[in-house]
Amino acid sequence: MTLNQPAKTVEIACLDLEGVLVPEIWINVAHKTGIDALLATTRDIPDYDVLMTQRLRILDEHGLKIGDLQEVIDGLGPLEGALDFLEWLKSEFQVVILSDTFYEFAKPLMRQLGWPTLFCHKLGITPDGRVEAYHLRMPDQKREAVKRFHELKFKVIAAGDSYNDTNMLGEADRGILFCPPQNVIDEFPQFPVATDYEQLRDAFLEARAAIR
Repeated sequence: MTLNQPAKTVEIACLDLEGVLVPEIWINVAHKTGIDALLATTRDIPDYDVLMTQRLRILDEHGLKIGDLQEVIDGLGPLEGALDFLEWLKSEFQVVILSDTFYEFAKPLMRQLGWPTLFCHKLGITPDGRVEAYHLRMPDQKREAVKRFHELKFKVIAAGDSYNDTNMLGEADRGILFCPPQNVIDEFPQFPVATDYEQLRDAFLEARAAIR
């Protein structure tokens, strides 16, 4: 018997959440409340700290609390085709969702997605429900998670839709853009683009073939 042989290649699929599997939460909050300033996402403001500081200020100005946000989120569901794609992906890869959302937002969405593994952030909420702060798990957590998976000898294929995913895509063995805005496509031409779940499935299979 030969011991201590190199492990067979195992791939982890890392997905962004909003814009890939579920709708953009803040955009839906903006539509529900009529506050257009909340329409901004990382597609518009790449600096996440600037974006979140702006969001918290707007919530405060309009007196919106965590319950108001959760009421909107409870009415959301997976994007059309997302559940079938996720079930297929889990049959082919280890799957981890790396998101810049917050656990206080994500729970009802995770239930609808079958409780996949999620790494994200936390909110600071006062006893009366005011969202007073946000707490990052760590800076650039998506890329850092991919680095740790590499240290554990996994290959990583990642997919996301926006600016805040590009560090993750660049750190992965292969990165894929899913339904990104044109400005992201233009700035990151090195990543293949999928515009529906069938194309995304094919892109994962092509990426896996390329890194094995």
